[in-house]
Amino acid sequence: MGKVGIIGVGQSAFVRQYPGSIRELAFEGFKNAMKDARMTVKDVDASVVCSAPEYDKQRSPAGVFAEYLGLNPQPTFYVESLCSSSSMGLRLAYSLVRSGLHDVVAVIGFQKMSEISSSESQERMGRGADIQWESPFGTMMPAYYAMYARAHMDAYGTTPEDLALIRVKSATYGQLNDLAVYRKPVTFEMFSDPDHRMAAPVASPLRVGDCCANADGSSCIIVANEEKAKAFCPKPVWILGLGAASTSVNLAGRDLFTGLTVAQEAARQAYAMAGIGPGDIDVAEVHDCFTIAELMAYENLGFAKPGQGKELIRSKETYKEGTIPVNVDGGLLSKGHPIGATGGSQIRTIVLQLRGEAGAIQVKDPEIGLVHNIGGVGLYGNVTILGR
Repeated sequence: MGKVGIIGVGQSAFVRQYPGSIRELAFEGFKNAMKDARMTVKDVDASVVCSAPEYDKQRSPAGVFAEYLGLNPQPTFYVESLCSSSSMGLRLAYSLVRSGLHDVVAVIGFQKMSEISSSESQERMGRGADIQWESPFGTMMPAYYAMYARAHMDAYGTTPEDLALIRVKSATYGQLNDLAVYRKPVTFEMFSDPDHRMAAPVASPLRVGDCCANADGSSCIIVANEEKAKAFCPKPVWILGLGAASTSVNLAGRDLFTGLTVAQEAARQAYAMAGIGPGDIDVAEVHDCFTIAELMAYENLGFAKPGQGKELIRSKETYKEGTIPVNVDGGLLSKGHPIGATGGSQIRTIVLQLRGEAGAIQVKDPEIGLVHNIGGVGLYGNVTILGR
């Protein structure tokens, strides 16, 4: 059925508390993507709405958005895979277009996490684990990733200082991203100052500076078949590879020393579909909900061998000028993490990079980019490979 391309990308500012409704929030990302794609709502055949419903007060937001955005009577779909929802939404959109069922599909990710309190948010995140066997015992996202961090440290000699270097990189680029929640500089010395907030313990060995923040935000990706992509867009970005995987909900069914197996499997599928390997990636966006998550991603994606991811950040190879730039938009650690919008934001960054439109964070002449988006504590994994 020909190639499938991305012809429009958009994102709202990610903020701690959005003042409007969820439909207004969704419109922020949608209007930017439609403007970028140079099209009207009549050109969109279908929409895919993505979020984690436990944070939504509105049941079936897809129907609400379709009405508000002028996308009736076109069909609308709803996709949920926790934090990787909008990457999974892109996978669905690709399938709908590649099959010939639709020509143009809008993937709209959103989350207004400020509608509930911080404690309620943490409780709902805990319920992303098995509500029978794990979450009743008080497990929370920082604690889960702290176990992965401890395992990595025990196996490979990784240190808290290595994790701090990842946050310093994130803040270096977060200051340049006017859509990010956190735009302040972070220095390595902050982590060694016991009185500094960045060094405050959350779940050992993770500190405040190792954790991303909740946020409200939306994103939108416009996907089209080859004919429409070339007609509407002077610089379409093509979807070269898609990978997706799942694993045991309970950590008792996993080996913490291997990192996130869903990322490994999703990457294997995406590389095979694209016909490339890790060495062909010019720029990447990885799911850095915690600093250890970015470090594991280096290894799970094949950018470094197991245990050697720390050498990439120590030598600044994942900075903009390095051999494999990663999260040069600040990542989740700086942008914030509006769950359903996160994958779309990552995809937007890579699309702008491949079009040469990333401004101050532009990597030199990238041809192939990768997006790594994880749902829950490694429950779902999505890897997307895009090319010029």
